[in-house]
Amino acid sequence: MTKIALGTVLGGLILFFWQFLSWGPGNFHRSQMQYTPIQEQLLSCLESSNLPEGEYFIPNKSPKTSQEDYQKIVAEKWIGKPWARIQYHHDFQNTMPMNLFRGLVIDLLSAFLLCLVLVGDPTLNIRKVVVTSLAIGMIAYLTIPYLDSIWFKSNSLPDLLDAVMPWLLIGLVLGKILPIKKK
Repeated sequence: MTKIALGTVLGGLILFFWQFLSWGPGNFHRSQMQYTPIQEQLLSCLESSNLPEGEYFIPNKSPKTSQEDYQKIVAEKWIGKPWARIQYHHDFQNTMPMNLFRGLVIDLLSAFLLCLVLVGDPTLNIRKVVVTSLAIGMIAYLTIPYLDSIWFKSNSLPDLLDAVMPWLLIGLVLGKILPIKKK
């Protein structure tokens, strides 16, 4: 149990500090949060439209539109035209302390789950730990950010870096901690 606790803490801290580096000083995600000089006009337009908070894909079909009619509308009106995804919120708030806390809890939980997966293997060695850790990072990347980038044509390379680097580091650290030494 001590190895799992140590692996959880070290793995969670590796994830937490990698995310700090990736989103903060490293600014690896800058292409996913670009600046536009017309941000004031865009926000003013959204605010004045009384748009409810939420996530939007524009253009999209009305709930009253049938799938057949939607296909016709797409073919006639939208192919080759602009489109957007919007996450809209009414008020910008500084929730950094709670976000950091929640992020740390999720990172610790993720490392704990990885440790649980690994410790059940009686033939565990550093190679298995590193490969399993990388596989979990890649599964998370492929099934969420990469799939999202396929449908919405977004840049997921920063997310790939976030899937490989910290999980590789975690695998290397856990590979030294978790395997049971043979007597």
